[in-house]
Amino acid sequence: MDVRTVLGRELKALWGGGKGTSLVAIATTWGLLVGTRMIYPVVLPSLQSTYGLSLTVSGLLVTVLWLFASIGQLPGGVLADRYNERTLMATSAIVVAVALGFVVTAPTPVVLFAATAFWGLGQSLYPIARITLLSTLYSERLGSALGVTMATGDVGQTILPPVAAFLAATFAWQVGLGYVAPLLLLGGLVIFITVPARRPADQPAETRSIRDMVGVFAELRNPSMGFMTLILFLYIFIWQSFTAFYPTYLTTVKGLSSTVSSVLFGLFFAVGVVVKPVAGAAYDRIGMRSSLVGVLLPPVAGFSLLPIVESVWVLGAITALISTMLGSGAITQSYLADSFSEEMQGTGLGVIRTTTATLGAGGPVLFGVIADNGYFDAGYVVLAAIMAAVILLTLRMPHAE
Repeated sequence: MDVRTVLGRELKALWGGGKGTSLVAIATTWGLLVGTRMIYPVVLPSLQSTYGLSLTVSGLLVTVLWLFASIGQLPGGVLADRYNERTLMATSAIVVAVALGFVVTAPTPVVLFAATAFWGLGQSLYPIARITLLSTLYSERLGSALGVTMATGDVGQTILPPVAAFLAATFAWQVGLGYVAPLLLLGGLVIFITVPARRPADQPAETRSIRDMVGVFAELRNPSMGFMTLILFLYIFIWQSFTAFYPTYLTTVKGLSSTVSSVLFGLFFAVGVVVKPVAGAAYDRIGMRSSLVGVLLPPVAGFSLLPIVESVWVLGAITALISTMLGSGAITQSYLADSFSEEMQGTGLGVIRTTTATLGAGGPVLFGVIADNGYFDAGYVVLAAIMAAVILLTLRMPHAE
C-alpha cells in the first residue's frame, strides 16, 4: 500500500462523522496563534532599533513570551479538565488579538514587555484544551489528528512571518505584527460556532483537583514518564533557542536580506507541514521510540553544518534538515496524552508542559548572551550536541513502546 493511499485513508477517517469541521476550526486558529508568535523573531531587528534593545534583551523579550505561554498551561490544563474547551480556545484567540494591540502601541520597553507577557498568557489557554478535545474526538487516531493540527500550525508559521516581513519593510513593524489581530478575532468566533462543547465531569472541581494532582505526580515517578519529560524539556530548549534568533543570524552573520531570511525561516515550518502528519501517523503505527529517533537525527547534522555553510541554496537544504525535528511534537504529546487517564489528562499535560516549557523558555536569553559575545556559530554546535543527547535518552528510555 503506497503512501498516498495511507494518507488518503487517514484524512477520510479524520473528516468522517461530522468531526472534520471542528478539526479545521481548531487547526486553523492554532495556525494563526503559533504563526503570530513566530512573527516576533522576524520583527526582532526592528524592535531592537525602535526600543534600543541588545541581542540579550531581545532574547529576554522572546523568553517572556515563551515563559508566560508556559506557566499558564497548568491552570489552562486544569480548566480544560473541568470546563468547556471550546470556550477556552475561543477566549485564547481573542485575548491574543487584544494583546497584540497593546504590543504594537507600546510607548516604552516596559510596556512592551508587559504586553508580551499578556500575549503569552492568552496563548497558554489554547494548547491543552486543543489536545484534550482532540483526544475525545479522535480516541483511536490522536497521533494523526494532532499531527494534522500541528502541521496546520506550521502552515501559519510558514505564511505569516514572510507576510509580516513584507508589511514591516513596506510600512512599519507594527503593521507586520498587528495585521493578524482581526484574523484571530475571527478564529475565536468560528471556534465558538463550530466546535462542540464537551460536557465536564460531574465531580466537584476541588475534589478532582486534589485527586488529579496526586495522580499526576504519581505518574511522573514512572521512569518512562520521567524520561519523556526530560526529553521534552531539552527539545523545547533547542526549538525556542533556534527559532528566536534564526532570522537574525541569517541577516547578521550570513549577510542575507531580511526578505530572504524570512523565506528561509518560513521554509523551516513549511517542511513541518509534511513531517508532522507523517510523524503522528508513525507514532500510531510503529510506536514512540522509532518514530522520535527518525525525526531527531537529521537536525544533529543540520545544526553541525550550519556554521560552515554560506550558499543560500545549501542553507535552504540545511534548514529543511533541521526542520524534521518539528515532527517530535506530534509524537511526544500524543505519548503523554495517552499516558494519562481521560479524567486527569488536561492537568497532567498542563503540569508537564508548564514545567518543561517554563524551563525551556530560558533558551532564547541564554542564546542571546552567546550571540552578544560573538559565539553565534558556536551556539548551533551546542544545539547539535544537546539534540544528540535527546536521541540517546530516547534510545535508553525504559518501556517506551
